[in-house]
Amino acid sequence: MTSSDPDRPQFLFVKALASRGRAEAVTQQMGYHPQYLDSFLKTQHYLLHMDGPLPFACRHYIAIMAAARHQCHYLVNLHVLQFLRMGGDPQWLRGLAFTPPKLRNLNEINKILAHRPWLVSKEHIEKLLKISEQSWSLAELVHAVVLLAHCHALASFVFGCGCGQDERPDGRAVPAPTSPGNQCFCEAGSGNGCSQDPREQAGHRPAPVRHLHGPVLWEPRALLLSSGSGGSRGHYSLAWQQLRPNVPGSLSPSDLHGEAVSTSDLSCYLQDPDFAYQDFARRDEDHTQIFRVQDYSWEDHGFSLVNRLYSDIGHLLDEKFRTVDGLRGSVVAKRQGCEPSAFKRGIWNYIHCMFGIRYDDYDYAEVNQLLERALKVYIKTVTCYPEKTNPETFDRFWKQFKHSEKVHVNLLILEARMQAELLYALRAITQYMI
Repeated sequence: MTSSDPDRPQFLFVKALASRGRAEAVTQQMGYHPQYLDSFLKTQHYLLHMDGPLPFACRHYIAIMAAARHQCHYLVNLHVLQFLRMGGDPQWLRGLAFTPPKLRNLNEINKILAHRPWLVSKEHIEKLLKISEQSWSLAELVHAVVLLAHCHALASFVFGCGCGQDERPDGRAVPAPTSPGNQCFCEAGSGNGCSQDPREQAGHRPAPVRHLHGPVLWEPRALLLSSGSGGSRGHYSLAWQQLRPNVPGSLSPSDLHGEAVSTSDLSCYLQDPDFAYQDFARRDEDHTQIFRVQDYSWEDHGFSLVNRLYSDIGHLLDEKFRTVDGLRGSVVAKRQGCEPSAFKRGIWNYIHCMFGIRYDDYDYAEVNQLLERALKVYIKTVTCYPEKTNPETFDRFWKQFKHSEKVHVNLLILEARMQAELLYALRAITQYMI
């Protein structure tokens, strides 16, 4: 196998670099582990750009809602751009109050999954599936739940690695402006760049859609919204009608005569912004039980359910979980005299423990033996309230780590957190279906 073999994960990374002239920040960090990068890009491309229950623009708006829970401007900006390119109604970017009721109804489960996933119940699922005309189908809801969990966990990775963040004069972290001419990292898995509409890749043949071009949409502190372009808001029915083929996909300078909405304030995408993570061990909800993996696991229960309701996503997610587990072990673990597999399992189980998920066959005393306090503080911060990190955190934490090992820890955080959210959500769906 040669170095230019397109089946090699490294080839995908090099191709992404060549197509854009630079590596998007998330791709650049994940590129230290190209096998994982390959799996990640395939999964994200499938979630956002291939056939599925949800319209394409709505997928990106759900991603905006998820990223906003953690004040992740970086991801919000990326998905705002993609939302508009997919013909999304610019009015929706004024906040949840301007979206269809069906989409607003997703806020509660978004909030809970992001901060206290153990509170998700079959009643939340039932409410979404049975709200008269605004009801979700089971397939739509599963697609949305996977998107929410994916973006919550990716926000942890973004903050944990300091991706795409600069410093303001006042010291507050803000994302670097993204040029609309650059390819979104979520599209790199297609290998085709932005030249082809994802709906065509999925087998659809809509009328030609003009792409966003030039730097006119982005300014350092404001997103300019058009009050008139994009067609009638009534087009977006409560039944999730497919996007019209002739929705314009680009906005010229003359279109941008609307109001400016600051991208530094994401409160318009939030309800109950004070709702945040709370230590599971100190919770007030007495009825909440510890989640025992022996009773409901990804391998025995979650995988089959999600794959049945949203075809093939289970295989992609499972590959991603297995890939991060199979990455080369930590040199730090070896220096501490433990097996890399034990070190990785300690991190994974510590993260799940913070969300109330327990493994009966694991001795949790190992966590304190394997993970120094400084590392545990880092892991908890990035996992539970990533918005409290700052761009220097990645460089400061645990000096013994090589850069690639730090990225490895953040990948473990990403995947362990995502699986935790999925386990709670899929268990609730299973309970509803029984």
